[in-house]
Amino acid sequence: MSTGTGAPFVLVNMAMTADGKIATANRAVTTFGSASDQEHLHALRATCDAIVCGARTVEETDATLGNGPDRYRRARLRRGLSGSPLRVVVSGTGSISPSAAIWGDRASPVVVLTGAQVDPAKLARLRALADHVWSSPGDEVDFAAAFGWLRSRFGVGRLVCEGGGGLNEALFRAGVVDEVHLTLCPFVFGGRSAPTIAEGIGFPRLADAARFSLVSSKRRGDEMFLVYRAARTAARPGLTS
Repeated sequence: MSTGTGAPFVLVNMAMTADGKIATANRAVTTFGSASDQEHLHALRATCDAIVCGARTVEETDATLGNGPDRYRRARLRRGLSGSPLRVVVSGTGSISPSAAIWGDRASPVVVLTGAQVDPAKLARLRALADHVWSSPGDEVDFAAAFGWLRSRFGVGRLVCEGGGGLNEALFRAGVVDEVHLTLCPFVFGGRSAPTIAEGIGFPRLADAARFSLVSSKRRGDEMFLVYRAARTAARPGLTS
């Protein structure tokens, strides 16, 4: 983990269909990327100090946010990272289920980020479940403050967010995303209620949109692996992908 100060380098990693969906309208499909996409996910995790995921995504996918095959743990150790990444769950209302699969896996600490107005009973339950709970100074999670705390408290210099769409959008809106990794998959789900990589409030004007430059594109089989870099990131000294 990094011992520096300042904001961590933040990546968003998502697989999406050709029409921009990350699940079907009824959310029945949660994994549709190929074996190559799964390898990319684990390889990217192995470069990061922490994995961040929204509570709903953790619950719906039974995610434990681990290393995957042992070769990725060994890759982490070769990089000087801990054997397993810090796992960060965002639950603004504190409503994550106590039966979520992540609580049964103690490979590494689990941190929960919440809003300031979480019901005291829910907050007490979270503190009993998680290794650490951080409450935002405002009703919505202040991600700049939260990630700064992760940096100072745990030495997180690089973290990857794996959705869902609501969390991704909040990060884009907060202006904290440095890089986006997209796997474009050969499916069309359709459906106006099918989730996309960025949900939430959104940007009302084109001028306000988060802007990125394409820095890498690779084809593997029928999938495209795209990497975008935020324009502002180039101006941040000491930050690299």
